[in-house]
Amino acid sequence: MTIRRLSEDLVNRIAAGEVIERPASVAKELVENAIDAGATRIEVATAAGGAALVRVTDDGGGIARDELALAVERHCTSKLTSLDDIRSLGFRGEALAAIGAAARLAIVSRQRGAAEAYGISVEAGRISKVSPAALSAGTRIEVRDLFFATPARLKFLKSERSEAAAVTEVVKRLALAHPEVRFALAGSDRTSLDYPAASGADARLARIGQVLGREFAENAVAVDAEREGVRLTGFAGLPSYARANSLAQFLFVNGRPVRDRLLLAAIRAAYADLMKRDRFPAAALFIDLPAREVDVNVHPTKAEIRFRDPGLVRGLVIGALREAFGTNRPRGSTAAAGATIAAFRPGGTAAPRPAEPVWRYDGSAAVAPGFAEAAQAAFAIAPSARAAAEPAPAALDLPLGAPVAQVHENYVVAQTRDGLVIVDQHAAHERLVYEALKRGLAARGPARQILLIPEIVELAGDDVDRLAARAEELAALGLVLERFGPGAVAVRETPSMLGVIDAGALVRDLAEELAEWERSDSLKDRLWAVASRMACHGSVRAGRRLKPAEMDALLREMEATPNSATCNHGRPTYIELKLADIERLFGRR
Repeated sequence: MTIRRLSEDLVNRIAAGEVIERPASVAKELVENAIDAGATRIEVATAAGGAALVRVTDDGGGIARDELALAVERHCTSKLTSLDDIRSLGFRGEALAAIGAAARLAIVSRQRGAAEAYGISVEAGRISKVSPAALSAGTRIEVRDLFFATPARLKFLKSERSEAAAVTEVVKRLALAHPEVRFALAGSDRTSLDYPAASGADARLARIGQVLGREFAENAVAVDAEREGVRLTGFAGLPSYARANSLAQFLFVNGRPVRDRLLLAAIRAAYADLMKRDRFPAAALFIDLPAREVDVNVHPTKAEIRFRDPGLVRGLVIGALREAFGTNRPRGSTAAAGATIAAFRPGGTAAPRPAEPVWRYDGSAAVAPGFAEAAQAAFAIAPSARAAAEPAPAALDLPLGAPVAQVHENYVVAQTRDGLVIVDQHAAHERLVYEALKRGLAARGPARQILLIPEIVELAGDDVDRLAARAEELAALGLVLERFGPGAVAVRETPSMLGVIDAGALVRDLAEELAEWERSDSLKDRLWAVASRMACHGSVRAGRRLKPAEMDALLREMEATPNSATCNHGRPTYIELKLADIERLFGRR
């Protein structure tokens, strides 16, 4: 076959397929250009989910008349100086050319300080001449009839509602990253949004409240940590404030929204023993590091990145999140409290739903119909209710209050100054025992058992080198190994807590994890899993009557123990109800 050069038009259309996947891609590229131009106000309008129209107007620096023609050509940009030091959101100079190759593109811009505005248009790759136009300041870019020049791509678009939602998501993520900019989103296909610019020390928190809502702010803890020039800030949702998917995780690196596999895995690991496995945390986390320490030029959409030291970043995220939860007093989710209040309403004002299976601690399943149904009579005061002493006034001001009763030999009811707390005694004590076991493992290290005959595990030479380099760290966790020739290691001791194990499989898992992340947490996670099972079986059982002093001791220890708002399996250990909410149930407010 004869090799021939592709036409410029075909090259641009191929590039459009890489850079512009859907209307949301157009919105992302145009809004990023506006931010790079120094805009303080960005307005986005769409029609038909963005397929018919995406218009972005900003008050940024604008484009000079003699640079408009260059702006719509490929690989023309004012931002890039070096691929090793990328500080802008855009840098390739491909977006406008790609959009113009697949749609009808019109640009009007007035450079700051200029007397007049000028415009240029591109239709299916055909560029018009620059001509005078009307605009007070900044830049307005309209993209109409997306993919009319490449109709095959239209078949891959989703419904108007889905495409409009994707544009909204793009604007939300960029708005979170840049609270100093006002964002407005409108159109015939959507509900309008307006995020005023925020300033000052609390600007980021104010923008998070605008975008994610007050409920997230009420159910999140602040995160602020730094290690070797990498800083992590933001807010992480409480483990009890969980979601059904990961869409509530907003991640930013040097102001750039990303969906990075390493960061998502690190968040998952940080919540590992705080949340159910089928639930996902909510978070808005911002990583700032020198531009030379991260590569954003690894994907056409710039959504994926590569860190120079991925192990450092992963460790920082996991450590900072665990420390944030460990140093904050117990906090229950306000969403859970709201659901409880709704369940208590006569007739059940909460949305009806089928009864869900509730797993007992012996592994069997039961069905809990909820407080709002007929079975709520089981919570009436009965001989199983055990009263505590008169609550001490001083204890009312403590986070979990003063115990006043034990109900059904499983739930401790405590009174606070402005409400009441219901504690699941087994779930709470399970977390307390688990955290004590973890502290013991960290202080003394796990006991080790010597293998009568060392197990020889054959591995690739690189894997042997990685394991040997971290032999001391593994020994501190109870796994003692050493080199055994050029392609094997000899396992001499294993952690006693794990019992009889497949040492070869364990070592291979560790080697794979070290190869991918340059660090290994799987052995520690296995030890913690055993500790969790021990805590479950060793904690106070449901059905045991507690004395008033025991109830009080349980509450006080919960207040002093990290992560005590959830048990080892991610279930809440207590629910707090405010007096004002209870009074509303009775029509007092």
